[in-house]
Amino acid sequence: MAVNERSVIVYPPTKLEGRQVWVDGEPAGTPQSLRALTELLRRAGWEGLDEVDVADLPLIEWYGGGPEVWTPGSRPWPAQRPVVPHSTRGSEPQGPDLIERK
Repeated sequence: MAVNERSVIVYPPTKLEGRQVWVDGEPAGTPQSLRALTELLRRAGWEGLDEVDVADLPLIEWYGGGPEVWTPGSRPWPAQRPVVPHSTRGSEPQGPDLIERK
C-alpha cells in the first residue's frame, strides 16, 4: 500500500489508557504519548518517522486534540482565565464561602 493511500486515526484520550489508534482501518494500539505513537507507526511499517514527522503528518486524523494532548482535559497551553483576587472587605461571603468548616 502506498504511503499516500495509508491512514491513521487517533481518537480522543481516555482516562486511563491513552489514545486509541487505527492504522489503515485496523485497531493498532493505545499509545500514551507521541513517542509511543511514533513507535507504533514504525512497527506498522511507517519507516523513518520521528516524533516531529508524526506530529506534522497530514495523513493523521486527530480527534479530541492534536499531538500535544494525551490525557483527558489536557490543553496545549494554560487556560486563559483572568485571575481576580478575592476580597471580602465590605461584602458578604458568597458561594463556597458560605459553608461552615469545622
